[in-house]
Amino acid sequence: MEIGSGVARFQDQVHKQQQELFRTLARDGQSPKYLMISCADSRVVPELITQADPGDLFVCRNAGNIVPPFAVKNGGVSSTVEFGVMALGVTEIIVCGHSDCGAMKGMFNPAALEAMPNVKAWLAHAEPAFEVVKECYGHLDKDGQVAALTQENVAIQLVHLQNHPSVAAGLAAGRLQLHGWVFDIETGKIKALDHTGTFQDFHAGPDMPIAVPRREPKGSAAAAEAA
Repeated sequence: MEIGSGVARFQDQVHKQQQELFRTLARDGQSPKYLMISCADSRVVPELITQADPGDLFVCRNAGNIVPPFAVKNGGVSSTVEFGVMALGVTEIIVCGHSDCGAMKGMFNPAALEAMPNVKAWLAHAEPAFEVVKECYGHLDKDGQVAALTQENVAIQLVHLQNHPSVAAGLAAGRLQLHGWVFDIETGKIKALDHTGTFQDFHAGPDMPIAVPRREPKGSAAAAEAA
């Protein structure tokens, strides 16, 4: 790939074909429904996986699809989540891991991480998932444990996500629901976390697995009756 040629092709062909869409986005701004937090791996392209148009997805990418626990100290992921929920009004948040993840494989090779202190510190946010794998998946071979860690990491990052104030408030108000995906690079298939903590085959539609479904707002009449 030659990046300059790609830009030229975008400007001369793609942008012209979607000129009205870009004109509308430039005039009216963005109003995405989805925030996707995915790995920065070059083989994982959220817009391609979901076949989204410009303006459909608000995307945050980083090594290992990490969501650090909320802290007063500012961070790029925390700021993106807060802006997506409070300023843009996203109603769905997806944490998306993937097969053959270098970050997850790195957890099994601490010596290699010593030369990358920032990566090592960043992946400490996946340490709870790694402990789950050591405790519960020791019977699997190395590839099986990496696959298990990929799933457990998505589940742990969803736990971290729910502790962010904007997300906690959105969930309590019934405005948000959360998804956990693992994308298989080779097959293109997705496993999605359901509310029982099990990864199921992804099938689009009303019965699509949802990790944290939308619920009745706290303080509503329906919620009061259920209580």
